[in-house]
Amino acid sequence: MGFHTYPVERAAELDDPSRYRYCSREELLGMLALSGAETVVDLGSGTGFYTDDVAPFAERVYAVDIQEEMHDLYREKGLPENVSLVTADVADLPFEDGECDAAVTTMTYHEFYSEAALAEVRRVLRSGGRFVVVDWSAAGTGEEGPSTEERYDLETAVSQLEESGFDVVFSNERPETFAIVASMR
Repeated sequence: MGFHTYPVERAAELDDPSRYRYCSREELLGMLALSGAETVVDLGSGTGFYTDDVAPFAERVYAVDIQEEMHDLYREKGLPENVSLVTADVADLPFEDGECDAAVTTMTYHEFYSEAALAEVRRVLRSGGRFVVVDWSAAGTGEEGPSTEERYDLETAVSQLEESGFDVVFSNERPETFAIVASMR
């Protein structure tokens, strides 16, 4: 494991609606529990597949990706008015302390996890803010997504979040992915 990025030449795959079998729009929105007034940061937003789902339910969404090329592709698709593109590493986010009400990462946690990245997510979330993580599970088959060697299992990801100062309020293992909802202490 360790830092890597999704290949830009395969970016069209990120907009494939079959991705919803791993995390549906409704499931993601249910875990975020947004009222419509929140500022949400989507970590590893890629071409905005899930960002577009969150945008109608938040006041503002920051789509964060380290690859400017992903933002270029998202711009070509067209951005919701309340989405701002931010090119940054998760371990170095350009937001004020407590600026965000929620953070979400879908299928990218394994790409950016580090103690520094989780500390940075904690820094930018307000007290009581939610952090929703949906990612490929090491318990999966590896037939879809990255190889199982690149993935974390649910227990490890929960421990990483708890050791970084989050309270895990929900966790669930599914056939290829896991889902975690954590909150700021």
